[in-house]
Amino acid sequence: MNRKAATSFIFSVTGYGLVHFITYFYESALLTLMLSVLGVVLLIFTAILLPFKKVQLQMWLVIMAIAVLFFTSDSFGGDLVKGLQQMRNLVGLLLVVPMISWVLKEEPYIEEIMSYAHNFLNQSQKFYFGLMAMTQVISHFLLFGVVPMMYHFIDTFLKDHKGEAWENFKGTAILRGFGLSTLWVISIPSFIFAVEALDATLWKSMVLGFVFALAGTVLSVIFSYYQEKKYGVDFSGILGDEIEKAMKNSRNQGKWNKDVAEFVFLFISLFGTIFFIHEITGLEFLLTIPLVILIWTFLYFLIKRRMPSFVRESQYYFSKGIAKQAQQYSILVAAGLLIYILNQSNVGEYVINGMNFLTGIIPLLNILFLLPFIVILLGFIGLGPLPVIVLVTGILEAIPFPYPPELVVLAVTSGSVISIILSPFVMPVIILSSVNGLSGVRNGLQFNLKFAIAFYVMVQLFIQTVIHL
Repeated sequence: MNRKAATSFIFSVTGYGLVHFITYFYESALLTLMLSVLGVVLLIFTAILLPFKKVQLQMWLVIMAIAVLFFTSDSFGGDLVKGLQQMRNLVGLLLVVPMISWVLKEEPYIEEIMSYAHNFLNQSQKFYFGLMAMTQVISHFLLFGVVPMMYHFIDTFLKDHKGEAWENFKGTAILRGFGLSTLWVISIPSFIFAVEALDATLWKSMVLGFVFALAGTVLSVIFSYYQEKKYGVDFSGILGDEIEKAMKNSRNQGKWNKDVAEFVFLFISLFGTIFFIHEITGLEFLLTIPLVILIWTFLYFLIKRRMPSFVRESQYYFSKGIAKQAQQYSILVAAGLLIYILNQSNVGEYVINGMNFLTGIIPLLNILFLLPFIVILLGFIGLGPLPVIVLVTGILEAIPFPYPPELVVLAVTSGSVISIILSPFVMPVIILSSVNGLSGVRNGLQFNLKFAIAFYVMVQLFIQTVIHL
């Protein structure tokens, strides 16, 4: 049954994504209705495919949406159809973005970058900074898949060095690096959705997010320095020895590193093309990104003359890979349904009014103080960064704010960063715990709580200063 359910689920998701792209350029009432039907089929086969504990959240979201719809809607069927289409852009994006990871498998780009940058990485704090920076760069390609990928890479690099001190060093760098990427990385669905939902300017949001990702990285390095002192381990000496070994194994021994140059070209060509196509066509980013990724990935394998690898990756992805993301797709569709219904019923206004009431009671408190805590709270009940941002910004998009939208995006995504590094119930921490053997509470709360508090204060100092000036 599971195999049939997986096949049916994959068919419904790919059909949903395909119809989404077709109806964007060719409007058809029949195809648009088919989009909603495929959304229902997607939810049904998710319930069959996954164990009950992994579909409880989706069931709760759908039941709540239907209940609100029943009591508030004048057109039950019409609103239900539109609600099932609410997340069409994100489903299309999520369907295509994982294809970028196929490219990273073809060459040892990360190993060669580490070898090439050996002079920069020869001290523990520099190495920690580099590991966080590399995690953010690779997250452009792998999303939260960067967590196990970077961990396995660095664990292999440091295979002879175990213990809590090393797990803290590795785990916090990777987890914080991925969390900070949600502030500015354009291919992270939660970030791009927040920007578009709140009608913010993308380049301003990216610059602001990048500045605080950089500041957060520096802050994390400072925390790492004191943590190293606490453990009393000579990270720098050990890392220096391991880097020398890695240099000897590099396939680019001269000053010119072909793999590093190729990686830089790939990075610039992909994201430069996305911005270029957006500017000349006016297509929204949630459509531009997947279309460019499709063509870019195909051209990579074509130019490298590795079409058999492309065919092999495609066959695996469309036969098994998509089904592994069933929980994420179904949460998106269910959350989209609830968001649409809540916006139709003006519940979002009640939420904002309640928050405004709180800020009116406490002097100097405003809504941007509170927004990160909503995201953090939802993270601790099991909602990952994408559905959290979708829910929160989906409700907020209909509410006029007296603040620049880029500040609202920063406030919301800063909450996402903290949720990712603290909550033992979100996917990045769960994945990290599965590979390093430590509990989610230890990888999350115990290792990152002080950093999370400092990061929140740092971001809020900036936001509140801008608001009051």
